[in-house]
Amino acid sequence: MFGRWVVDVSRKVPSLLKRVSLGMKPQVVFVLGGPGAGKGTQCSRIVENYSYTHLSAGDLLREERAREGSEFGQLIDNYIKEGQIVPVQITINLLRKAMEDTMQKDENKFRFLIDGFPRNEDNLQGWNTVMDGKADVKFVLFFDCDNQVCIQRCLERGKSSGRTDDNRESLEKRIQTYLQSTRPIVQLYEKLGKVRTVDASRSVDEVFAEVKAILDKEVSFVNDMCGCK
Repeated sequence: MFGRWVVDVSRKVPSLLKRVSLGMKPQVVFVLGGPGAGKGTQCSRIVENYSYTHLSAGDLLREERAREGSEFGQLIDNYIKEGQIVPVQITINLLRKAMEDTMQKDENKFRFLIDGFPRNEDNLQGWNTVMDGKADVKFVLFFDCDNQVCIQRCLERGKSSGRTDDNRESLEKRIQTYLQSTRPIVQLYEKLGKVRTVDASRSVDEVFAEVKAILDKEVSFVNDMCGCK
């Protein structure tokens, strides 16, 4: 079943390659942090102030789960409810399609915040296999937040979000999955000097002030490298 998704990705990537050959590769920032660390909120702020498109791996999976006629809707639902990581073939296919669609609609939209991905080594290997040379990962924006703060935020969010995974049982599982699977990915990128860490336990405005300082520094560095003003 998953094999067909791999074939689908392989067939569709050339169309993205064609787009890339005519202009910029997708410029990607991976956004990682525990559930409730504020990734989505901060990504919305970034989109308002910088030329990025926000792609949430979780939102894309939930949309696919809810899509009428989705072959993998029930499978995705089971993984999400158990706090487990959805098979990489599904997630990468959704991310690839979202980037391709965005770039086809507007050639100037080639900067992407990919929120909640890669969540484990399998995700990272899958990305490297399918997207190596086809997208440029600039750095990882890591929202570091105390686990109990994350849980309380999610429980509060769950009162109105309607999300089936915003409950204490699912959250405990999600936190464990995050610690066991996602933190090692952050550590791997740290060894490459490609992690920008933000203390996400503070208020939204305080967190964004630090995010803004990081992004302004990155933009300044790129401008210096290319001689832009």
